[in-house]
Amino acid sequence: MSYAIVEIGGAQHRVSPGDRIRVQRLHDPGEDKGEVTFEKVLLVQGDAGVKLGAPYVEGAAVTARVLGEMKGPKVLVFKKKKRKGYRRTRGHRQAYTSLLIDEIRPGD
Repeated sequence: MSYAIVEIGGAQHRVSPGDRIRVQRLHDPGEDKGEVTFEKVLLVQGDAGVKLGAPYVEGAAVTARVLGEMKGPKVLVFKKKKRKGYRRTRGHRQAYTSLLIDEIRPGD
């Protein structure tokens, strides 16, 4: 079983071919949905063994298909100052992109 550790949007993800992962939104939803390639591969494990990058593995890449955009659960932020009549409520829903990992190229 081959896998790779890849940096996507500032976070590190362990991926294998066929995995579905959810990452921070990559681009605007209006752009075409297709394939994306990530070259920031930190580690590749395959038939030839383990390749560890310093910081990235030369020539390695992970190809994924964009499945769609989604939003996470709503997080409420409530601020208050006692006895001052100050109350603020804000909500936030993080935008995510769903990816299907197609291929891991081990590189040089």
